[in-house]
Amino acid sequence: MKIGDSATHTLAITDEVIRGFAALLGDHNPVHLDDEFARGTRFGRRIAHGMVAGSLISTVLGVYLPGPGTLYLSQSLKFLAPVYLGDTVTARVEVIALKEGRNIATMMTTCTNQNGEKILEGEAVVMYPQAK
Repeated sequence: MKIGDSATHTLAITDEVIRGFAALLGDHNPVHLDDEFARGTRFGRRIAHGMVAGSLISTVLGVYLPGPGTLYLSQSLKFLAPVYLGDTVTARVEVIALKEGRNIATMMTTCTNQNGEKILEGEAVVMYPQAK
C-alpha cells in the first residue's frame, strides 16, 4: 500500500436497503420510511439514513483497501447532501498518509451520488494487517 492508492464500492439505495438498515439499527425515523411524512419535510421525499453512505466506507476499508483484517481507529464525517431513495452511492477511500512500521494509514473518504455530487466527506485512520 502506498500514498495515492484508492478503491471504491457502489450501492444502489433501494427501499430494501433503507428498511433493512432501519430494522438492523432500530432507527425508524419516518423521514426514511414514510413517503407521506417525508413529503412534508425540507427534502420533499424520503432520504436514506446518513450512515448508510458512511457504512459504505467501512465496506471499502474492510474488503478492498487496505482489505480484510483492517480495523477502524477513527472516522470523521461531514454530510454535504441527502441521499434519496433511488440514488446510487459510490464510496471512495484514498491513502493520504502512512505510519511505517505501525501499520496505520490515514485515508481520505468520500461518497458521491450517480451525478458525481459529493454527499459525504471525511477522514479515516485505520490499522491494517501486516503483509505476509
